[in-house]
Amino acid sequence: MNNELHSLPRRVRFVPLSAKALRALAEGDLAGGSAEAGVALDEHFVSDRARWIFAYRADQLARDPSAAPWITRAAVSEPDGTVVGDAGFHGPPDETGTVEVGYTVVPAYRRRGYARAMLRALLVRAAAEPGVRTVRATVRSDNQASLATLAGFGFTRVGERGNEHDGLELVFEVPADAIQAA
Repeated sequence: MNNELHSLPRRVRFVPLSAKALRALAEGDLAGGSAEAGVALDEHFVSDRARWIFAYRADQLARDPSAAPWITRAAVSEPDGTVVGDAGFHGPPDETGTVEVGYTVVPAYRRRGYARAMLRALLVRAAAEPGVRTVRATVRSDNQASLATLAGFGFTRVGERGNEHDGLELVFEVPADAIQAA
């Protein structure tokens, strides 16, 4: 029975993380971030890496409040309501119509299909946006789970780049008009 539950397709909904919630999380205030978001966030949301990312996103919103509909959101498993990670775009489409996806699964929920559910929802959203022509994802070269997740959605490797936080990252893209919600 337990194995059957793990093999069922997962569904997620996204809960916005306001600038106030992002700032609270960046400062390590899990209770404040959870209260502002209206959902019980996991300790993972105040890990060192998450705090850095949420500070960056809070600063991004301070510079450009119009980016709010695009950036990081809490990913909530449906129908149970458990926060299983965060996902979103790095910002609105750029001048070429490219958006970059990002997603993280809380460690306790990894390898259960949640990354796939998050990516599926992000791709559906991107494909529905008239200004989006390409969806990009960058993944550490040693992140086999995420590389496998991308492969299932038709992404093609288009390059690589160095990153001061993650080292070598592989760059993948998929045209918005080729997106299929696998």
